[in-house]
Formats: sequence, structure tokens, C-alpha cells
Amino acid sequence: MTVTIQPTGISPADVLAVARGTAKIVIDPATIDAMATSRSIVAGIEAAGRPVYGVSTGFGALANTFVAPERRAELQHALIRSHAAGVGAPMPREVVRAMMLLRVRSLALGHSGVRPLVAEALVELLNHDVTPWVPEHGSLGASGDLAPLAHCALVLLGEGWVLGPDGERVPAAAALGRAGLAPVQLAAKEGLALINGTDGMLGMLLLAIHDAAHLFTMADVTAALAIEAMLGSERPFRPELHAIRPHPGQGVSAANIHRLLQDSAVMDSHRDDLAHAVQDAYSMRCAPQVAGAARDTLDFVRTVASRELVSVVDNPVVLPDGQVESTGNFHGAPLGFAADFLAIAAAEVGAISERRVDRLLDVTRSRDLPAFLSPDAGVNSGLMIAQYTAAGIVAENRRLAAPASVDSLPTSGMQEDHVSMGWAAAKKLRTVLDNLTSLLAVELLAAVRGLQLRAPLTPSPAGRAAIAALRPAAGEPGPDVFLAPVLEAARTVLASPDLRAAIEVELGPLG
Repeated sequence: MTVTIQPTGISPADVLAVARGTAKIVIDPATIDAMATSRSIVAGIEAAGRPVYGVSTGFGALANTFVAPERRAELQHALIRSHAAGVGAPMPREVVRAMMLLRVRSLALGHSGVRPLVAEALVELLNHDVTPWVPEHGSLGASGDLAPLAHCALVLLGEGWVLGPDGERVPAAAALGRAGLAPVQLAAKEGLALINGTDGMLGMLLLAIHDAAHLFTMADVTAALAIEAMLGSERPFRPELHAIRPHPGQGVSAANIHRLLQDSAVMDSHRDDLAHAVQDAYSMRCAPQVAGAARDTLDFVRTVASRELVSVVDNPVVLPDGQVESTGNFHGAPLGFAADFLAIAAAEVGAISERRVDRLLDVTRSRDLPAFLSPDAGVNSGLMIAQYTAAGIVAENRRLAAPASVDSLPTSGMQEDHVSMGWAAAKKLRTVLDNLTSLLAVELLAAVRGLQLRAPLTPSPAGRAAIAALRPAAGEPGPDVFLAPVLEAARTVLASPDLRAAIEVELGPLG
């Protein structure tokens, strides 16, 4: 696959193809022309000797310090070295690659005043799978993701570190040499253009949007399986009940669950029992209201990300009329708010899932399933401690749902006196979603075990597909086994598209 950087930008699918795959990148000639035009404007400003931030002055609180022409290239190199000040474990390859691609996209829009060769050099790093070592701590989302982007830019200079094949830290100069790439010498404005922007937080948000979309659909699947195993009612998911509260996500989620509960002998076994399940518990009956609200949150976040994906977030920017103006477009507030909002939603999808697990395991509420889903409870503990694990993860997600974007610490001699914390918001969102994967995996395992214990009743097509997917690791109900590998296998099944695909073969596409 090839991703083309066009004057109109790139798509979220392009970001995924580069970040998580091996897609090659090419730059459309029209974007080369746009960059060359904006560079000529910067060259004219230099020749005229006009004071312009980042071109002929220092940075941040040093914005009023004039830099002599003969030292302006040195200024750009010093900027990259000083701002590559992150600490901590390296960010994952996919995040760094997404960030680099988005920086190319920003430069290619023709408002940054860089030579085309700068964008081409970043593309060469991506195409040769040279991934800078970017520490996790350093960005405040203030002038965008300064420190993370500086660690990427430093590799262009032949300095800093890159990720080795086994995650080790490798000197950038050696990595460039092996790839047959030469270091870049920056000119005026180019160092600043490489590090000013929201590319890190946007990259993480785009990856999170993709992951959350899958998880929210799988949350409908695990909810339906748990409801089926607990002999719950399908009546609360009838479409006419959701038409009278027309939140879009709620309607989609309810429709999913209703379809997933059809063609089930387990459901048929109690459907005409009027004394049974007059009102299921909230964690069962209100599943679409919670998961649907999360879907609507995701739609909002997707809108924010799509706007940012076509935005110019550099500072200063080169305008078509030849003016170079300072902006605040690098401020990450829109992305920080969106990431925090999505983390809250995802945390609640996980919290209600854990409540269903607890009901499945409780002999007083699970409608005749054995305690902790063990056929021989007492000697065996079944899935008792799996629910402990889920409860601990729910607690962590609640802590992580506290918004990062309401925090701010002034920096740069009070010049940057309000910051977004967008990087932190997006980074913790990734953790929340990873935790949600584990929570839904616990529910998947518990629901499968519950359906197996309803034998000889035949479960729904979704139930049969889930049992088949987990049987190699989970086997059949019986004596206790080493549970951690089973949970890991359930996580893999939950995160993979394969189970959803198997269900959709039977039911058609899920929303």
C-alpha cells in the first residue's frame, strides 16, 4: 500500500496504514510546489532583515532576542537539541510513526516555510522504518508536542536515538548509515517548523478512535452474551423503546444487542415465562444507554480529530500574501478535551461490563448458574479472582478518567502561561482503552462459561462463535486451571476482528 501526501492532506486510514503497517509514503508534486512557495517567502524575509519570530529571533521567552543572519541555522539546530529533553520509557513505534506522518502532512500544507527536502527527509525515515526513540514525558501540549517532535527531528540531524529491532536504544547516526540516509542541515525557520504542532496527541487520538470503535461494538457483543447467559430479557432492546429517546449511539447499541440475542434456545427457554425477568438489573437493561453514550462521545471525538487533520498548527505560519504571523493554533485544548471525554466514556463502558461479570459469578443473582461459574465450587474457585482483576482495572480507569486537560503549569518564563496537557490526556486514553480490552475479555470469558453451563440449550449464533473462539484456551467447565493464560487468550480474541467477523457472517454487519 502507498500513502500519498496530497495538498488536501491525508485520511485517518492513511495514518493507521503507516503507523501500524508498512505502507510506503510519497509526496504529491503539488505539495512540493506549495512548500517551495512558502519557503521563498521566508527567504525574502531573511533577505529583507525583518524581525520575525523563529526566523530572526529566539523562542518562547526569548522572542525579543535578535539573532544575527550568520547564526540562524545554528539557532535551528540548537533549538532541536535543547528541546529534545524528554525522559522515561520510549513511546510505542505506532505512536511515533503516526506523529512523524502527521508532521509531514503539516509541512506539506505549505504554511511552514520549510524546504521540501525537510519533509522528504521525514518520509525517508518512515519508508526505511527508522523510528526515533521518543520518551514518554516531555510534552505539555503547549506549543504542541515540542519535546516529542524534537526527539524525532534530532534523528534527522543524525543525532539522538532510534528504536532498535528489539526495542533497544540505538544511536541515530548508525541507524541512518545502515539505511543509506544522510543527516539534514536545517535552515532558518525549519527547526521550529519541525516541532511546533499537535501531531503527537493527534496521532494518539486517531489510533484511539480506531480502537474505541472496535471495543464499543465488542462491548455490545459481550453484554449480549452475558445477558443471554443470565437468562435476561431481550424486551428492553426493542427498537421502538429507543426511538422514543433518539440518541443515535443508543439506538445502534440496542439494535446490536437485540439482534445478537435472536435464534437462541437459551433465550427461548424463558421467553414466555411472564414471572421471569420483569425488570433486569441496570447493568443488563441499561447497556445500550451507557455504550450508546460512549458511541456518541466517539462521534464527537472523531469530528474534532477530522478538523485537526486538515488544520495548520505551526507557529509562525506563512500566509499566501507573504505575511508571517504568530498564531496559537498549536494549543492542544481541542484534542485534550476530546481525549479526556473519550476516556470518561470508555471507563464507564468497562465499569458496567464488570458489574455484569459480578452478577454472572454471584449464585444469588445469576439465575441458577453455579457459584463463580465452577461446576464444583468450594474446592474450585472458578472465575472468582478474574472478577477481582476486573474490579482493580475499573478502579484504575476511574483514576485515569480524571481529566488531564483541566491542569496547567506555566512555563518559559511565563510566556507559555496556559498549557493544554493534551499529550497526557491522549496518552492516558490509550491506557484506558487497553484496560477496557481486558475488562471486556473478562466478560467474554465469563459469558462463554455461563453459556457452556446452560447446555444442552443451544446458545445464539454469537454465543456459538464466542465459545468456538475461546474453547482452545478455555476448554469446557471443569476443575480450576491456571487462569492467566486463559485471560490473555480472551484478550486476544476480544481485540482481534475475527470474532466480530464470525458473528457478522451469521447476522450481517453490526453497528
